[in-house]
Amino acid sequence: MNRIALLATPLFALTLAACASTAPSAPIQQAPIVAAPAIVMPNVPTPAQTTQQALATTSVANGFVDSAALASMTAKDSAEANSAQFYALQFGRPGAPRQWAGDKGTTGSVSVGPYVRVNNLDCRDFTHSVKVNGQDFTKKGTACREQNGNWAVVPGSGAA
Repeated sequence: MNRIALLATPLFALTLAACASTAPSAPIQQAPIVAAPAIVMPNVPTPAQTTQQALATTSVANGFVDSAALASMTAKDSAEANSAQFYALQFGRPGAPRQWAGDKGTTGSVSVGPYVRVNNLDCRDFTHSVKVNGQDFTKKGTACREQNGNWAVVPGSGAA
């Protein structure tokens, strides 16, 4: 059996070698390459961009804070109050106050009520308390989230 294997191996190799062709092969044609059409996505903001835009436009100067308190607040106070107001309205649990602190001892808190659907808009009652220069100010009202994500105070809903 060993002898057959010894003779068969070179014979098999020669058979395979004879199958190889030395004739020139025909050139391989490649299909033309077509570029895929460009897909243009609409400029839709991400949720984070929408939140940042709404945060920038939900301003305490637009009726979320008592005007007398607003007159005494610094830019940092207003920025902290804006952020607390927006996040309380957007994500806050009803009755759970969101605290904020600004410059020179100015502090505040925002509490919100449950979501209520009015004219196809999400609305919430809010109470924004501010302590500035030792004086306490409270503003109550109702804010609704507009289609663009901004929160706006409903006219006539605020009480000092």
